[in-house]
Amino acid sequence: MNDHTQSIYSSDRNTIFPVVVLGGGPVGLFAVFMAGMMQLKCALVEALPQLGGQCQALYPDKPIYDIPGMPEISAGDLVAQLSQQMAPFKPTVFCGQTAEHVDQEEESGLFVIRTSAGRMILAQTIMICCGAGALVPKRPPLEGIEQFEGQSVFYSVPSGHGWAGKDIVIAGGGDSAVDWALVLAGSAKSVHMVHRRARFSAHEHSVARLQEEFQSGRVQLHAPYQLLGLEGQVGQISVVHVHDGAGGSKSLSADILLPFFGMQNDLGPLGRWGLDIDQQRIVTNPLTGQTSRAGIYAAGDIVTYPHKLKLIMTGFAEVAQSMHHLKGYLFPDQYVGVKHSTTLGNPGSWAS
Repeated sequence: MNDHTQSIYSSDRNTIFPVVVLGGGPVGLFAVFMAGMMQLKCALVEALPQLGGQCQALYPDKPIYDIPGMPEISAGDLVAQLSQQMAPFKPTVFCGQTAEHVDQEEESGLFVIRTSAGRMILAQTIMICCGAGALVPKRPPLEGIEQFEGQSVFYSVPSGHGWAGKDIVIAGGGDSAVDWALVLAGSAKSVHMVHRRARFSAHEHSVARLQEEFQSGRVQLHAPYQLLGLEGQVGQISVVHVHDGAGGSKSLSADILLPFFGMQNDLGPLGRWGLDIDQQRIVTNPLTGQTSRAGIYAAGDIVTYPHKLKLIMTGFAEVAQSMHHLKGYLFPDQYVGVKHSTTLGNPGSWAS
């Protein structure tokens, strides 16, 4: 969907979106579709470089069994189908940026959304579908690690990294850790894997290949060990210290440290938007999807209300309910009834 990305500058007040959806996971993608079905022009803001949220970033191959009408579908395929479903409505998509600030103009009532990429987006309403918040890497609790991040400590492998001939330490035991150990073993000077237990949680085939790398000596295993500390200067590490929790420790020569401990959810700037928050979740009216601020709606795992079920299908239903109330908010003098998709027809034939 990046082909639809447009630039909106602060001086351009001609582009005003009736709906801006925050979050490009399954619920956010369905929100874009529902906005289109309600004939509302929509923009989508996603923090990750690609659409799909956790489903795409963490477990695209994970099977999902509770999507109605689909006995089994992988998370990645679900994202692909939802992307195809919303495509006829040609949403404006902004990936790789977050909505940092929101203000509301007193005279016009417009929401002014400022993103981390310096964009300003004008919206009549906002639909928050950020899962449980933005995905951020889990940072190991090592003193001074911040000074090395982005230079010799990375939470993902940048393209064109140029690490051939380097000493690389990988911490973790999941798919990312195992897969990158296998890839880097062919070009790095050394690859050390640090894991808190001997058993890995990655795919069996990948773990079997990794065992072969251990036996050949191309990858060295340190388990059960955990990160203890770093040495280095001017952003460049030179030593990674590890310990086994029982008094034993090692010092590993390292040019690069890759801590792959997964991602965690962070409500981030949304927590400063003046919304009613309960335990890092946005409180909504379950009948309307509206938050404590008129014109701002929310759906999906980021939402809380009594007896809330954290399921994808629940998020889909919340989107449908919210979008009908949202259109009534935009057009209070119009009757907003339920329009069945079978009556409207294939969106590809009428969406503009």
